[in-house]
Amino acid sequence: MVNRQNYIWVRAYLAHLANHRQLDPKSVQRYWFYLRHLLLWALEKPLFDVHRIDPSFAHYLSRYKNDGQSLSHVTMKKIIATTQRLFRWLKSNYQREFRQLPEGWVDTLSAPKKTVAIHEHSYVSLDYVRQITSLSIESQDLAGHRDQAAAAFLFLSGTRNSAFTSLPISCVNIQGRAIRQDPGAGVRTKNGKSCVTYLLDIPELLLVANSWHDFIASQLPPTAMWYTPVTGSWGNQELSADAPGLNRHVALGRRLRLLSARAGLPSLSPHKYRHGHAVYALQRAKNMADYKAISQNLMHEDISITDGIYAPLVGHEVEQRIAGLGQKPSGDTQYAAINLPDVNDPELNSALLMIARRLIQNQA
Repeated sequence: MVNRQNYIWVRAYLAHLANHRQLDPKSVQRYWFYLRHLLLWALEKPLFDVHRIDPSFAHYLSRYKNDGQSLSHVTMKKIIATTQRLFRWLKSNYQREFRQLPEGWVDTLSAPKKTVAIHEHSYVSLDYVRQITSLSIESQDLAGHRDQAAAAFLFLSGTRNSAFTSLPISCVNIQGRAIRQDPGAGVRTKNGKSCVTYLLDIPELLLVANSWHDFIASQLPPTAMWYTPVTGSWGNQELSADAPGLNRHVALGRRLRLLSARAGLPSLSPHKYRHGHAVYALQRAKNMADYKAISQNLMHEDISITDGIYAPLVGHEVEQRIAGLGQKPSGDTQYAAINLPDVNDPELNSALLMIARRLIQNQA
């Protein structure tokens, strides 16, 4: 039987997410689904004493079946991440009760190991987008020019598919490299969040996006979609100010696949452009402040979500950099001065350990 106090604590956390973090009710319901597994694993054991349970939570998740179906690896990772956030909230708000639960145990929670297929680590590279945007498109092919601009915009912005396809012209400022992802303006953001996000500073892609922006801004009202519907009749194409349909994101994926095929490139979904945006930015992050800015620009709830999704994608970058450390410097033997991070910065150390742990798990 489930411990009643455990249930009360979990419901209190969910109420906190709904009332103070203002999460969408659908998200709160999803977190309840994740945390139910914790309650079922712990049963009568109080949550402040679950570190003593054997077998582990990861073992429970790996063996769980519902109607013969196991949990996917992605779902298990989300359950673990949600559980970690719950315990950190409990330790902060119920310090007396949870003082005996080791902080280190919370950090060691991880999903069962799984061999991840290479295709799951795919993402759009800058060179991929360059090949898309360099395709020769006839001047009268408005849909083709729109799709090229979409490829550039998705990589520059990292916006989610549903948000991009519902983004009105008025919410886009290419010159200022700012995007207003505002549900009040009709933008379909995840969980109804509102945020101003920013474009990467890649001049050649900004030029493509800006050219399309100036064209549609001169032809359509500000409320029209940036990814504009195009109608055709007898070979002629015209822009439309119509509102996007609910399946507009499906049309975007289909159109981008056509461009990829035309360029002789592998077919990648619009979400892989978001992955590409994140990897490009993370590879150029110089400090923890950069890492946080990237996470916020992706509209992630916290930095652990960014790490959980993208650390595996930049694993090869870490491998290359480490391999390069053994090579002798060419030319001048004088070493340039480097600014090392403050080793006493607990927030930085925690984040670095978190990233390292993720990479080790994915290489294991």
